[in-house]
Formats: sequence, C-alpha cells, structure tokens
Amino acid sequence: MEHFDVIIIGSGPAGEKAAAQAAYIGKKALIIEKEPVVGGAMVNTGTLPSKTLRETSLFFSGKKRHRMYGVEYREKKFSVQELMFRKNLIIKKEIEMINENLAKHKVAQVRGSAYFIDRHTIGIEGGDDKFTADFVLISVGSHPYRPKMIPFEEPSVYDSDEILHMINIPKSMVIIGAGVIGCEYACMFAALGIDITLVDTRDVILPFLDREISRLLVEELKKLGVRIIFNESIEKVEVKNGTCETHLKSGEVLRTETHLFAAGRSGNTEGLKLENIGLSANSRGQLEVNEHYQTEIPHIYAAGDVIGFPSLASTSMEQGRVAMCHAFDFLYKDRVAALLPLGLYTIPEVSMVGMTEEEARKNSIDYEVGKSFYADNPRGQIIGNERGMLKLVFAKEDKKLLGVHVIGDNASEIVHTGMMTMHFGGTIDAFIACVFNYPTLSDIYKYAAYDGLGNLSGHKIRK
Repeated sequence: MEHFDVIIIGSGPAGEKAAAQAAYIGKKALIIEKEPVVGGAMVNTGTLPSKTLRETSLFFSGKKRHRMYGVEYREKKFSVQELMFRKNLIIKKEIEMINENLAKHKVAQVRGSAYFIDRHTIGIEGGDDKFTADFVLISVGSHPYRPKMIPFEEPSVYDSDEILHMINIPKSMVIIGAGVIGCEYACMFAALGIDITLVDTRDVILPFLDREISRLLVEELKKLGVRIIFNESIEKVEVKNGTCETHLKSGEVLRTETHLFAAGRSGNTEGLKLENIGLSANSRGQLEVNEHYQTEIPHIYAAGDVIGFPSLASTSMEQGRVAMCHAFDFLYKDRVAALLPLGLYTIPEVSMVGMTEEEARKNSIDYEVGKSFYADNPRGQIIGNERGMLKLVFAKEDKKLLGVHVIGDNASEIVHTGMMTMHFGGTIDAFIACVFNYPTLSDIYKYAAYDGLGNLSGHKIRK
C-alpha cells in the first residue's frame, strides 16, 4: 500500500485547490476521482457549463442588443448543438487546465470510487488498490435531489445536471424550485423563447437577497416571459403522450413539453462506507465540520458541497485550502473570509455581499441606504442596460459600509469593489474620495454614496 500525506476524495474546486495547497507546502497528495475527468460539478455539470450556456443564450436571443442604437435585433433559429457548442469547449479547456495544475504540483491521480477501509486506509471499489494517509479530505461534491414522485426515467423529465444534455430545444418547460439554479435556468431558457413556468413553495424567490433586489428580479423574470407560481408544491408528475403533466397541490395541472426539477442537492457520501470509520452523514448526505473543516474524526476533513451551505465554487476552493493549512500546521490561511460574495447568473445578474436592509433591521442597526441606477450612468446607457441598480447599506453613526447589492449587467464583477471596501472597514466616503474611470459602471458607487449622504442629511446633495 502506497502512503500519502493526504488523500483527497473528489477533484472539484475544493479537492483541486486542497491538493495544490498541500503540494505547495511539500506534502505528498493523492486525488481519487470516480468520474472519468476532473473538475466535479463546477466544471462538468454546474457552475461553468450553466454560466456559459447563459452567455450563449444571450448571444443567440439578442437580449444584449435589443433597443441599442435604435435597431431591433432579429432572433435567428439555432439548434441545440449550436447552443451547447461553447459549453463543451469551455469544459474541455477547464479540464485541461486543472490537469495541468495538478501535474505541475506533482499531485497523483487515481480513477475509481473511493471508500474507507479504516480511518487511514482508502480502497477503490471493484479493485485491489489500497492507499493510506495521515490525513483525508472528503470533497465528493453533490448531486441533484431526486424525489421518488418525479419520473426521471422519462426522457422529457430532467434534473439540473441532465438538462445540460437535452437533445432538443423545447417549446415549453416547467421548473420546480425558484432557488439559484431554478432562477438561472428560467432566465436563460426564457431568453431563448421557451415558455417557462417557475414553481416554488415560498412566497418570495431567493429569500437571502435584499427584498427590493428580489422584487426587481421578479419583475425582470416576468419581462422575459416567465410565469411564477408562489406558495405552491407538486403532488405528482406524469408523462402522457409526450406531454409532461405537473399536478400542483392546488389542483392546477401544468402541461409542458419538458419538466425540470431543480429543488436542492444532496451530498455524494453514499458509497464511501462511512460506517467503517464511525462517521455518518445527515439525511441530505452532508457532513458536519468545525471551523477548521474537520469532521468529528480530527484527521478527516470535509469541504465543498458535501458540507452544505453556501455550496459555492469560490467558497469551496477556500475551504479546501484552509483545511490543508490546518492539517499541516501551515500558518498562512487559517480561515475562510467572513465576507462571502454571492453571484446569481440570472438575466440580469444579481450579486451581493454583507447585510441586507432586513438583516440590519433585525439586528437593530440604525442604518441608511444609498442607491444609484444604471439609467443615470453613461456606461449603462451605452450598453442598453437601464434597469440596473446598486444599493449600499451603511451605518448612520459612522457611515461604515454594511452591505452591497447589485442587479444588472456585470453585477458579479461590480460587487467586489464594495466587498474590498467592507473588508478594510471602509465607509461610503471612500467612494466619494476615489476617482473612477469614465464612463464605467463602477462609477455608480460614487453616486450611490452621494445619494446615501443626501438621505442622511435629509436633502439631496448636488453631484
């Protein structure tokens, strides 16, 4: 049996970055990956493919060009092969880059389904290979939650991984679950002219968002043609004569060409034989960890989707790095940053970091807000995105920035300026003091700050 300093089960964002971090400090690392290629859901079924598909749908639909220069863009017909072409190209390139990174760090790789023989020994299902290690990181990722009432065996019924392999572009689709995945797919498919109905059990989409931003996103979804049904759940799904019938508890039956179930994911812990080491996952296959990403067995760590919220590729990468730094007592990265930006690749994009207005009120913080709109920004007018908005939440007492919320083009990029200001404990005065390139979307920070000052003083400040 070959011995390693650390064995990492899974090569998604947490696993890859953990392996590179361990190798960087001179440790012998092994990644065991059950799939034929590296990258996990981030590369193959989730983050990159869906975001690439979003950009492709914007390109083919012409949504970015509508109303610009006084010319109405005429949509062209396209095939599902054309729609998926760039997605496949991006996946191939990213897999190559991950393999190059692991090779550069001299990280060993083995293909197969790993399982625990004991607390320091890992076997490969169906083979005789065994490996031992001082430390183990479980970064096996997640898969779509698939309730028994949904007939996934039907070719027109998809989960959020399978939808990326659809054969034809349907005319209609019902999407169950208005979470991040459901909203992103609702936008991109609606942009392509597909008749979309989005169903959720709650009375608001994405409740972690600032409520004003959430309402604006709902308005944008409706403008794309999405029908949203709130406070509703499904009773059953049937496929009859090629039509998906989604029966709601209210009695309404939605008849569409396709059905996408996108309500939650479960950790890929089944098959690890955790019972052999006295470790157990919860009902969603997720593992509990402490602030160092240790499970209840100190030398066994877990990171990424398998530990649940926030299940973001960016956060998973940091979790993997922090776990390895702790395991090998490398005093470099001892925690994941407290400020975690969230990016939703809807149409338009939404991004946030820090407190919402609702959270500030709940925590009895005396706060004020400042807003700026893309419609008042020359770059916003140039690119034809006039419905975007930046919202700053800050403390009245010292103007310290508490939260940043953006909806509009490049929101996931724009949010970082506010995040870095918050990271260093800055106030909204920082935006007024700074000079921004002109014309840029980033300039909306200055005018949101001016708006906030005006709200503080009770009158609008001349800008």
